[in-house]
Amino acid sequence: MITNRKGNTMKILIKGGRVIDPANNIDKVTDIFIDKGVISEVGEDIDLEGIDMEVIEAGGKIVTPGLVDMHCHLRDPGQEYKEDIETGTKSAAMGGITSVACMPNTKPVIDCEPIVSYIKNKAKEVGYVNVYPIGSISKGLLGKELSEIGELKFAGAVAISDDGRPVVESGLMRRAMEYADMFDMTVISHCEDLGLADGGCMNEGFMSTYLGLKGITRASEEVMVSRDILIAEATGTAIHIAHVSTRGSVELVRQAKKRGVRVTCETCPHYFTLTEKACDGFNTNAKMNPPLRTDDDVEAIKEGLKDGTIDCIVTDHAPHHIDEKNCEFALAYNGIVGFETSLGLGLKYLVEPGVLTINELIEKMSVNPARILGLNKGNLSVNNAADVIIFDPSKDWTVDISKFESKSKNSPYDGYVLCGKPEYVIVNGDIVVNQGVLL
Repeated sequence: MITNRKGNTMKILIKGGRVIDPANNIDKVTDIFIDKGVISEVGEDIDLEGIDMEVIEAGGKIVTPGLVDMHCHLRDPGQEYKEDIETGTKSAAMGGITSVACMPNTKPVIDCEPIVSYIKNKAKEVGYVNVYPIGSISKGLLGKELSEIGELKFAGAVAISDDGRPVVESGLMRRAMEYADMFDMTVISHCEDLGLADGGCMNEGFMSTYLGLKGITRASEEVMVSRDILIAEATGTAIHIAHVSTRGSVELVRQAKKRGVRVTCETCPHYFTLTEKACDGFNTNAKMNPPLRTDDDVEAIKEGLKDGTIDCIVTDHAPHHIDEKNCEFALAYNGIVGFETSLGLGLKYLVEPGVLTINELIEKMSVNPARILGLNKGNLSVNNAADVIIFDPSKDWTVDISKFESKSKNSPYDGYVLCGKPEYVIVNGDIVVNQGVLL
């Protein structure tokens, strides 16, 4: 039985599972041998008789690369009352996510080398999964002056974003994309026209009228998606569009890809499982930015996932203290926690209905995010770090937010019956979740 969570010296044989590794075009029942923290061998009937090792019988289960979440908020430094690197990575591990990229809207902002180093060092000390900081596009997220992009890159930031706030000034966004391109860094855009959003707090439509709440037009997202695509097209640089939520945004990205624009995008589970109707009763756990949209938008998101327009599924894990949600809807903070439900929601709402195959789901939750960030993750290649998850997609489980490892419990999915809860999670050769229990 495992007693040491951080050893990297264990030998582990995963026996007889259905291995799905889209990066290497593998989908078959086979074995995986892990030694000294890396994938040592992938093959049928690996014979290691006489070797002292941990054997995991994976018959009837799915074995995949650990998931890569390229968009989350760990709130550390500065807002540790909501979440910190230890609790956030525990929560990620329980959801089968072995690598996370954390957004820069911390206090202080991740806009310089010392903050990047702080996050990396703390993650090494207390983290349960791999943590990759994302630096800010502008200093202090103020949208006035570019951060030192080269400094952030060499400190270890994997991308830049002002997520939580749009880059309002188009010239600044252009310079950010051009500088980032020189350093081979991803620019992640929070697409929101603040003038069009105009202080709204949910989608503009029937439900906002019914509840008497100020709405946010879908144009507030689509105008900025269009702007950033046009800048990328004019400069030949790349752009990644965060948390796509509307049919119009999906179509803008789809047409841009057909023209050869270097654009990628992501969506979140809440945009393919929930609509604005979840806000009924002034449910603040359904308040997020961009807001939940309509049934038609949900269908468009699914279509975009199916045809490859939408590259990635991310959580936008956004923990908040109960007092920041237990208040008037208009005053409540935006966002939900998402680490521990993302895989289950993808399996239940995309794979079971046939929107995606399980291989396509894993690709969008591991291979593609890793590729966009330039990380050698999301694969089970021999000699690579052993980040592996094992789950049974036929086994149902009920969401209980009181059992989340996250400090915050702001989720609209309490009581939902999902499937595929990770039973084993291995990070860099260490078993961190064993039979569904965090070590």
